[in-house]
Amino acid sequence: MRTISQSRSRWATRLSAFAAALYCVPLITAASAAPPESGLWYDDTGRGAVKIAPCGNKLCGHIVWLQDPAGSNGKPLRDKYNPQPEMRNRLICGIQVLGNLAPQSDGKWGQGWVYDPKVGKSYSVEISLASTNKLAVFGYAGVKLFGKTLYWKRAPGNLPRCSHAARASQQ
Repeated sequence: MRTISQSRSRWATRLSAFAAALYCVPLITAASAAPPESGLWYDDTGRGAVKIAPCGNKLCGHIVWLQDPAGSNGKPLRDKYNPQPEMRNRLICGIQVLGNLAPQSDGKWGQGWVYDPKVGKSYSVEISLASTNKLAVFGYAGVKLFGKTLYWKRAPGNLPRCSHAARASQQ
């Protein structure tokens, strides 16, 4: 026959396990939620939009909209300034331009890279929200002291995306 203290001990153990499980639920939910930097953003020129989304535990960004997706020759814009010759024929619309952004202790996302297809160069980058609808994109080459902050504006969710079918038909 069990004593009252044994029953209370078992009850306390079960209650502690249940309380611990409840305590962890918000942490799991918060960890799986997309960070506020995720979403659709117009670049600093307003002529392109990048979709930022989680890639594993980091953030990535791809060009998903261009105001003028075709060059003066009427053909889709290509990555013609890329330093890698084998990449110069790929379409601008759809390429990854942000990568490897990891959460930092100061609340920013950093240690990543940003690629500028207008010049074919990559830079180190960190991003952070300046406000709900404004993203600070700080790019630098080597030394942060000589970096530059550009501001991206949140784009509407219904912004038309680059169409793979339309892009393929224009090749």
